[in-house]
Amino acid sequence: MDPAKQRRLEAAGWRVGTAAEFLKLSPEESAYVEMKFLLSRRLRDARLKEGLTQAELAERLGSSQSRVAKMEAGDRSVSIDLLLRALLQMGLSPRQIARVIG
Repeated sequence: MDPAKQRRLEAAGWRVGTAAEFLKLSPEESAYVEMKFLLSRRLRDARLKEGLTQAELAERLGSSQSRVAKMEAGDRSVSIDLLLRALLQMGLSPRQIARVIG
């Protein structure tokens, strides 16, 4: 957040913090959420780089377009396991995936 905006909000009585603070996440939970976000974003980037639609990626994965949309959005119903398998199916190596979350 822009420091000037943060100062204005705090001066007006607002409390400014992080999403992890607001949700009262432990450091481990916060790291999990961040990793899931990074993997989801990388899946979307890989799909776009290949020029695939969500439906085309879903067909490649043996899934549905709505499931791919949920994967890319980091939906809570999507496991990290599923994201990892999708990234591997897209051709990323384990080393490339490790760099995503590293």
